Amino acid sequence: MAKKEKSKYTNCIETRNNTRENLTTFFLLGIILNGLFVVVEFFVGFIVGSIGLISDAGHNLSDIISLILALFAMLLANLQANTRYTYGYKKTTILASLINALLLLTAIVFIVYESVEKLFSPVAVEGGIISLTAAIGVIIKAITTILFHKNKDKDLNIKGVYLHMLADTCVGLGVVISGIVMNITHWYFIDGIIGLLISIIIFVSTWKLLVRSIRLTLDGVPYELDFDKVVDIIREVKGVKEVNNLHIWAISTRENALTAHILINNLSEMERIKTEIRKKLLSMNINHITLEIEKSL
Repeated sequence: MAKKEKSKYTNCIETRNNTRENLTTFFLLGIILNGLFVVVEFFVGFIVGSIGLISDAGHNLSDIISLILALFAMLLANLQANTRYTYGYKKTTILASLINALLLLTAIVFIVYESVEKLFSPVAVEGGIISLTAAIGVIIKAITTILFHKNKDKDLNIKGVYLHMLADTCVGLGVVISGIVMNITHWYFIDGIIGLLISIIIFVSTWKLLVRSIRLTLDGVPYELDFDKVVDIIREVKGVKEVNNLHIWAISTRENALTAHILINNLSEMERIKTEIRKKLLSMNINHITLEIEKSL
């Protein structure tokens, strides 16, 4: 039985290591692809005299910053704990997701500003070149988005990167559509309308990321866990009389911790009760568990 449990634990560690290696590769690929596109977009904008493309190249730098930040946080999270940081640097993944949310909100402000300006003061531009350049960007951003799709619901840090890339893919699509429409109809105000619509879409998804990131930063109960349900599950263990001083928080975007004071009927059953509680909590993705056991009066 012990050998079976050890094998299960080893497989879990190997799976986690493989996932980390794959994500590192995805991050590096995303950074290289988006970096090359920023350079191309800037030079095309400079050659054709498009302020829009040059500005978008500057905005797309935030994608690279987002990817580098998330990668750095993920790598830090895997460093060993020490006497100063007893949980290691796992919480940097939460900070990275928070910064990503703030970057997205900042991007929305700039998009809205530019969209309103273009709506009331439309400027004639070469729609064909803009659409072609934006289309290349859409392909690159779509590829980057797909790379992180599988793990987006398993890690808030990855979710932040995924939403950032998805948002910019939508922005790129908007630029392609507006460029085509402007090239055909010369309705240059369309650029501003599409920009505002995209801003609303980005804001809805970003707001959830921001709220969740702030909650984890403040050591709130992670969204995937229900406090009352955790209490009920612990109480279901035979021999448990009461649960007090229960605290649940996230130490990273992948790992959760719990401490609790457990009152039991019989101290001779303490080890069995602790084992059963830990097993139930581990199945809920609560990885770091500290239980204080006392006999009920």
